[in-house]
Amino acid sequence: MYSHNMVGSNDLAKSKAFYDATFKAIGGNEAIQDDKGRLIYMHNGGIFLVTAPIDGQPASAGNGCTIGFAMDSPEQADAWHAAGVANGGTAIEDPPGVREGGMGALYLAYLRDPDGNKLCALKRM
Repeated sequence: MYSHNMVGSNDLAKSKAFYDATFKAIGGNEAIQDDKGRLIYMHNGGIFLVTAPIDGQPASAGNGCTIGFAMDSPEQADAWHAAGVANGGTAIEDPPGVREGGMGALYLAYLRDPDGNKLCALKRM
């Protein structure tokens, strides 16, 4: 259904440190940077990009928006979360763990990146 996800950043260097660490924690690679300065991450068939807004206005996080990253295990979600916190991210919501809901048991870990974008590591139990 999705081709890619992209978030805006007001500081690409901070974003690169954060996302390089979180992707490396789950077996991905550091960003490829294109000729426009955008950070491009390719992992498990998905593409995630970080860019300065094209319109020249400040980047801002979408209220109510969450970008979810599929994890192979709860341990991988924990490594992702720890790498994010250690590299400028903020832990939000409940601590990482299993939550029961309408979609069954899910292992969830939530962060905000340095620009305030809400991210989730998810492993279906």
